[in-house]
Amino acid sequence: MNVKIYKDANAIGVAAASIFAGQVIAKPDSVLGLATGSSPIPTYRCLIEWYKNGTLDFSKVTTFNLDEYIGLGHDHPQSYYYFMQENLFHGINVPAEKIHVPCGTADDIDSEGKHYDEMIAEAGGIDVQILGIGNNGHIAFNEPCDDFPMGTHKVSLTQSTIDANTRFFESSDEVPRYAISMGIGSIMKARQIILVATGSAKAQAVHDMVKGPVTPQCPASVLQLHPNVTIFADEAASALL
Repeated sequence: MNVKIYKDANAIGVAAASIFAGQVIAKPDSVLGLATGSSPIPTYRCLIEWYKNGTLDFSKVTTFNLDEYIGLGHDHPQSYYYFMQENLFHGINVPAEKIHVPCGTADDIDSEGKHYDEMIAEAGGIDVQILGIGNNGHIAFNEPCDDFPMGTHKVSLTQSTIDANTRFFESSDEVPRYAISMGIGSIMKARQIILVATGSAKAQAVHDMVKGPVTPQCPASVLQLHPNVTIFADEAASALL
């Protein structure tokens, strides 16, 4: 696990975007694993800028997002599909048919999860996956629990995650209680993983991820077992390392 510390989120964004850029330049038909939340936004801004100035071309790229709220359709302003359109896809040229986000309104979530994993496998697997980390050490929506979930699955969100995401909704009552998320097994199959962590609220989670035991009580700790992981953290998030 390679830990790199930067001054602020914008510097991290450039560094993380550079990994994506190198991947796409080297392999134009790359499969990219994408995340939502505030952490990857500076990275996405860089990718949009580099596409617009002609540095990058995403026309052959395929993308898979980590997760989606259950019950929110693509057109809901707080759905992760909507987030991706607003924060990345509107500004680059990934073909619409190559954009994949788990369907939170599927009639059978279990079947949707299996189908999602099959689509990733059929695409050749994920070349580079970007992650954030929750205050409680979750990655994607894999919450602290007694074992590591393997495939894409239904998740019951913890109160700490609901509280953390309330800022995106009118009130905590509007935050969905369930999500569909790629599992730890799905994430660990990515050939390269980059994780972005900023702010003092993430410091304990970053410490436990890097220096703590590998345990499903801190889902991100499993990344210690992956052969190609880079952690991009600012000074506040890395303060306990």
